[in-house]
Amino acid sequence: MEAAPLRATARPIPSVTGALRAIEAVLLRSGQRTARRNAWTSVLEDRRRARDRYDAEYVLEAAATRRPHAT
Repeated sequence: MEAAPLRATARPIPSVTGALRAIEAVLLRSGQRTARRNAWTSVLEDRRRARDRYDAEYVLEAAATRRPHAT
């Protein structure tokens, strides 16, 4: 009785990198949502600061040129 010949499998051997990426994908799903929410909050805060900076610049320029209607 002869042993059956060994066949090569078509699947590649999983790498450590691939395993870590799979674990990262599972663990960071909710983290990605949090990151997007934090990014959007930062965008809104940047817009608010830009508006405040614009308003302050307008008031300072008006005070320098002594236009009474600006303040």
